[in-house]
Amino acid sequence: MQFLALGLVGSALNPIARAAPGRTVRLVVPNPAGSSTDQVARLFAQPLGVALNQVIVVDNKPGANGIIAMQDLVRSPPDGSTLMFSSLSPLAINVALLKNLPYDPRKDVTPISGGYLSNQVLMVGAAHPARTFSDFIAYAKRNPGKVSIGHASTLSHAEIAAMAKQAGIDVLQVPYRGIPPAITDVIGGTLDATFVDMVNALGQGKAGQMRALAVTSAKRNPAAPQWPSIAEALSGYDFSAWTAFVGPAGMAPETVSRVHAAVSAILKQQEFVDKLEGIGMVAQRATPGELKSLIDSDIARWTRLVAEYKIQAE
Repeated sequence: MQFLALGLVGSALNPIARAAPGRTVRLVVPNPAGSSTDQVARLFAQPLGVALNQVIVVDNKPGANGIIAMQDLVRSPPDGSTLMFSSLSPLAINVALLKNLPYDPRKDVTPISGGYLSNQVLMVGAAHPARTFSDFIAYAKRNPGKVSIGHASTLSHAEIAAMAKQAGIDVLQVPYRGIPPAITDVIGGTLDATFVDMVNALGQGKAGQMRALAVTSAKRNPAAPQWPSIAEALSGYDFSAWTAFVGPAGMAPETVSRVHAAVSAILKQQEFVDKLEGIGMVAQRATPGELKSLIDSDIARWTRLVAEYKIQAE
């Protein structure tokens, strides 16, 4: 995410706008341009820039399961000039799945605010023989070890491993730096399937080049109620996703409060909420304390899941 998202200069009367006018704030995103995290980060950038009276620059740092972006963040000064809009993979799953992680989100980041809740979608190309999730499982059973599924995060990696274990199939996992190139390969036929974020899934579904088989949340997503959940076939399967705003460790409480207040105010705007819901997202407001508890609890949850499904890092 290397292009600029400019926040307009807010009124001097805005009680939130206390930072130096015009100072640039980098909003690091651990996903490539075009991903759902990227697209929602850019939705936030303009109103957040207005609220903070600053210029918000969305800075994409994809790769290495979010480690590249996290290392950038934790090495940045805690003065509010660098923030991160992150999914749960770098903030929770990595701790449970990856050994020798060069950061600890429980110590090295400052929780600020919630972002959104959503899910991913298992998709195949329009020409793929599987037309339903059951078809896909049957196809994989007929072709053990040959069905390829792309993933671009530890979340997707875990989704595939859990699905394979519960369904009793043997599939080939193919890592990607981001979802967009995996989508390209699925459309081109060199990859059987991939887990796609809701933003891209809705777009690809309308374009007709890909077919949605099922969503990863426990229930169907209201934005696409025609798509079943994997849980309808595999009991208990639930890999809902969330995003959040965090900063480097050591941020001053007043800076955290200022940014949290700005994000929270945006998430209360009905127009913004409607935009999120239109792309399959649900606004998730959370205080810094609530976000810290969520990170801690999800690290514990994912540690259990990794052991239960015998998920191994690639």
